[in-house]
Amino acid sequence: MRASSRVEPDQPASAGSAHPAAAAPGGIRGLVARFEGLVRELGKFGVVGAVTFVMDTVILKLALSAGMNPLLAKTLSTTIAATAAFIGNRFWTWRDRPRSGLHREYALYFIFNVVGLGIGLACLGASHYLLGRVWPVFASQVADLISANVVGMALGTLFRFWSYRRFVFRTHSAVSRRG
Repeated sequence: MRASSRVEPDQPASAGSAHPAAAAPGGIRGLVARFEGLVRELGKFGVVGAVTFVMDTVILKLALSAGMNPLLAKTLSTTIAATAAFIGNRFWTWRDRPRSGLHREYALYFIFNVVGLGIGLACLGASHYLLGRVWPVFASQVADLISANVVGMALGTLFRFWSYRRFVFRTHSAVSRRG
């Protein structure tokens, strides 16, 4: 029977270690621990987003059924859903972060939502108006839905997650460095 090349947690890694990650500070466990909080935040952010997406869709459908102007209906549904998302993210996703003032946080949140919406609209516009001129299939309703609600929403969501985490719901160290 051969001696095991596994490095025990209380033993230093040797040069002949079988796993390169075991030689790195923290190894695999350190890497997992480092990203565990981020994965948890992404999960919570996704749950809040899914709930408010359904809320947005239901409100939009009800408003349109009531005969409301489509742009006004979408503005209303988005405003209500974004406010609910703010509450969910503030008090659940990033509840452990220090608070820097509700007005400041909501104003930044609103601005980043507008930028995220712009990303989605840019994807839709590029697909429908630019690619649609060359390839008519990109000017179809299916292509519009995919470019706006799949590609645009995915890119916008990545931007919003990064910006909310970085600027709206900052870490303790970011708040103390500023002050």
